[in-house]
Amino acid sequence: MLRVALTGGIGTGKTHVLNRLAAAGVPVVDADRIVHDLMRPAAPVFAAVVARFGRDLVQPDGTLDRRRLGAKVFADEAARRDLEAIVHPAVYQAVSDWLDATARSGAHALAVADIPLLYETGREREFDRVIVTICPPACQVARVMARDGVTEADVRARMAAQWPVEEKARRADFVIRTEGTIAETDRQVDAVLAAMEEGNEPRAPSPEP
Repeated sequence: MLRVALTGGIGTGKTHVLNRLAAAGVPVVDADRIVHDLMRPAAPVFAAVVARFGRDLVQPDGTLDRRRLGAKVFADEAARRDLEAIVHPAVYQAVSDWLDATARSGAHALAVADIPLLYETGREREFDRVIVTICPPACQVARVMARDGVTEADVRARMAAQWPVEEKARRADFVIRTEGTIAETDRQVDAVLAAMEEGNEPRAPSPEP
């Protein structure tokens, strides 16, 4: 089974691409949804985040105020690194466990994990193929402002915390451009899926450094 990572910059259409793949019958998992689960009250990651960033982030219903947490970490690089050190190992372990379970089922030729910070965390070698979604930065800004109700400065701060989408695209096995119509994006997704199903040999393991 091919282990495929889907990545790209914020606002580049990863969710739509993931949904299109799921509709085609491909098993998919979203790292952001895993983070939500890991940050549920009483979970170890939740406890570690509260210990590092303060009880004031806990809302009256006991859940974490992720918007306030995001504002904190995107304004402070050291805080962002601390959050990543807490969250990323748990996320990758959950993704690995899911991929292993999907492979053991023997029912699928490939499975896709949506991992926004794949290249930033240096984990791309753990996957057989990488798909990157890309669109112009102005398009990213407009989409995220409309989606999240944040300012342009907020969006650009988030973008600055990620690699440029052009660099991600340069390293990818497949690139899907999403600034066009939904139909145009869907045709690209279908073409990438067909290419992966046709050339479905996993990569050889990377040599140890």
